[in-house]
Amino acid sequence: MKVQAVSVKASKMVVVKKEYLHYIKRVMRYEKRTMKLHAHLSDCIDVKEDDTLIIGECRPLSKSISFVVLEKVAS
Repeated sequence: MKVQAVSVKASKMVVVKKEYLHYIKRVMRYEKRTMKLHAHLSDCIDVKEDDTLIIGECRPLSKSISFVVLEKVAS
């Protein structure tokens, strides 16, 4: 899934933001929502804030990390 990097302050971990649309049945409209996820970052990928990344789900690596960065999308 394509996400945007929010924070890369921790070593080997990045906080990413995923935007999605949520349908509200009462007014028959969509609203935009965001979700923050933690992802494992290997040393070979150089990531800065606001970079677009592709992440994938994996087994739980820690209490909050269940995703891993697969690649950085060229922008």
